Amino acid sequence: MHPQNSCVRRNPAQPLADRIKTWGRQLGFQQIGIADTDLGEAEARLLDWLAAGYQGTMEYLERHGSRRSRPAELVPGTLRVISARMDYLVGSPDAMRKALDDPASAFLSRYALGRDYHKVLRRRLQRLAERIEAEVGPFGYRVFVDSAPVLEKPLAAKAGLGWIGKHTNLIHPRAGSWFFIGEIYTDLPLTIDAPIRDHCGRCHACLDICPTQAIVAPYQLDARRCISYLTIELRDSIPETLRPLIGNRIYGCDDCQLVCPWNRFAHRTREPDFSPRHGLDTATLLELFAWDEATFLRRTEGSAIRRIGHVQWLRNLAVALGNAPASSEVTAALRARASHPSQLVREHVAWGMKRSLA
Repeated sequence: MHPQNSCVRRNPAQPLADRIKTWGRQLGFQQIGIADTDLGEAEARLLDWLAAGYQGTMEYLERHGSRRSRPAELVPGTLRVISARMDYLVGSPDAMRKALDDPASAFLSRYALGRDYHKVLRRRLQRLAERIEAEVGPFGYRVFVDSAPVLEKPLAAKAGLGWIGKHTNLIHPRAGSWFFIGEIYTDLPLTIDAPIRDHCGRCHACLDICPTQAIVAPYQLDARRCISYLTIELRDSIPETLRPLIGNRIYGCDDCQLVCPWNRFAHRTREPDFSPRHGLDTATLLELFAWDEATFLRRTEGSAIRRIGHVQWLRNLAVALGNAPASSEVTAALRARASHPSQLVREHVAWGMKRSLA
């Protein structure tokens, strides 16, 4: 952090907090909240979750020790966390259900259809920090968007951006859960916001709808069974028992959000950057499976999808094609990839062909 200018101390905390929220809205955020750094309860839950092995191959979640749950250890001097929300919903729930119900369609999580959110939010949060600096002088801060060991959802919940639902996503009572979050760690002694109480009640729709039953109990997600983990985080073979349950989901899964009753209050995004690119919201499995690596790299430029790489992209699509109704087109497409240089692709293509020819 940079040293704090003494003029900051002469600014009353509450008026500055209010101005920060106003500047945040002017920059396109739908909500700004402020939290302290006490994450004792969240730290205990994280340690229990890790001890259960629910993180799968995401070993990075075990690195950094307590710096993930103790902000001042990650960024010395941190007193407050400014948490920001930006809506990303595109399309309608009916259009999403239609895509999921059509086995020939390729379903991608709605957050990944447009420009990479890391870039969009990080740029806006940096501008917000610079606006604060213009007001108070140099101060200590650091911007994060899913880019460091940060317990983003517990911090956002403390800042009043929502409660963590039974599916482990953040839910706001007037905005649902279709939104991104990012943070500014700061040494400014800002007035904190009150959290929102849990409104999930007796609802268990997300537990019931999960295709792989990854939500093993309310507020408990076994990532090893989660389709988002299987299609994005997992770099190895997808367990055969789970492949049929993935259906046509090739990058992430939105089922638990789609069924959540609070999302009837969700707002469509006003950010052009989050609009679908290259027809990814209406693409078919066969269209996307035909992309060679150069096409994949070109059409995922600036997208969160690119991080999985072309091999993993083909792996996911081979599974989805294996779940699609058998046809000569599906069989021919899979056969064309049967000798792919990657053993990972060949394995999943062989599985898909076996299903297609059964």
